[in-house]
Amino acid sequence: MVQRSALRTLAHPLRSRLLAELRVHGRATGTELATALGTHTGATSYHLRKLAEVGLVEDTGTGTGRRRVWRAVETVPTDPVDDEPVDEDDAEAADWLALDYLAHFGDRARDWLGEQHRWDPLWRQTCGLEDHTVQVTTEQLTALRAELLEVLERYRRVGQGNPSAKRVVVYTCALPVDPRSPGAAG
Repeated sequence: MVQRSALRTLAHPLRSRLLAELRVHGRATGTELATALGTHTGATSYHLRKLAEVGLVEDTGTGTGRRRVWRAVETVPTDPVDDEPVDEDDAEAADWLALDYLAHFGDRARDWLGEQHRWDPLWRQTCGLEDHTVQVTTEQLTALRAELLEVLERYRRVGQGNPSAKRVVVYTCALPVDPRSPGAAG
């Protein structure tokens, strides 16, 4: 989850895509990001600096001259129960970000469906879309989420240096199945 101080900064189409590109594909220069996102380097550089101001990306210090290399900063999930009340602008920014994230996920899933035929059959069998229905209380769902994050963290860098390892992105989205009973105790 993004800290509130960064919500309004990130609630911009190019900024959210820049951060997503860096998180998924790793370090890149502004020129490389501009090419990948179909924009120009001036806009990319400006928005990267805005993201850096709120701590979402950082200059790695490995570039030369004006050729800065950027990376996404690892964000730590926050506990929304402990947060201060959200003002209306922050709530709107958070809603926009959630919808933008959903659109980004949809784009990534469509891209995979369109290109999966070019991948090795073993990759095709293990990548893709699936869902799992469970019945849990809010406390159990909190524990489930923590366990999933722990597993993902274990695998974050396990394949580095292995030529057969590929970067994959794992999306999680816990959604209630019965929307007719919001807030119902289970």
